[in-house]
Amino acid sequence: MTRDFSDRITWVAVADGEKAVILRNDDLDASPSLRLVEATEIDNPPSREQAAARAGRNNDGRAGSMRKSAFEETDFHRLAKTEFARGFAAKLNRAAAAGAFDRLVVIAPPSTLGELRAEYHADLKKRLVSEIDRDLTKHPIADIERQVAAALTKH
Repeated sequence: MTRDFSDRITWVAVADGEKAVILRNDDLDASPSLRLVEATEIDNPPSREQAAARAGRNNDGRAGSMRKSAFEETDFHRLAKTEFARGFAAKLNRAAAAGAFDRLVVIAPPSTLGELRAEYHADLKKRLVSEIDRDLTKHPIADIERQVAAALTKH
């Protein structure tokens, strides 16, 4: 059975590396009416609060030389954001493979969008109709609906 245009399920995925929301459009493209499907958030304190110790030090032996870090400090905050984005992309990939949605709009800041893109599977790519490079995770749904309306009326 083929669904007509009005029966297409559109998901809107809004993420920023620490928070992700999946919304579903139950209305026309020109005037979306988004409702919450799922929200996920991680507690990701700054790296300085996550590190157990400072990076190792090295003195090159010359008189008057300054101590230098022998190792780059690990940015645990950034690593957590990357892992969160990968996990969220995996969730979207599973949903696409299961046929949970027909179309997908992804909204994320550029860095998160790049991390998500790297994880997209073929099933998800076929359903992806728009990517919006903005951070809207803290915006009200009405703001997101305006962005989605503009994106969907282009397709």
